[in-house]
Amino acid sequence: MAAKKQIPLRLSEKLYDAIAAWAEDDFRSVNGQIEYLLTECVRQRKKNGKYVSEHLDEAPVFDIS
Repeated sequence: MAAKKQIPLRLSEKLYDAIAAWAEDDFRSVNGQIEYLLTECVRQRKKNGKYVSEHLDEAPVFDIS
């Protein structure tokens, strides 16, 4: 099994908090959740040649009250 690459990642506080809450719901670490989400995006792209979203270049909008 190949070693995993480590990369620095900068996230806004709101995005981090949203991913952390989602990770907790899915019983994953934040790192595990990010890896899961990226894996699913790559799998989806390989499946149909498109990204999950048509608007990847737009900043996400979170309604976190």
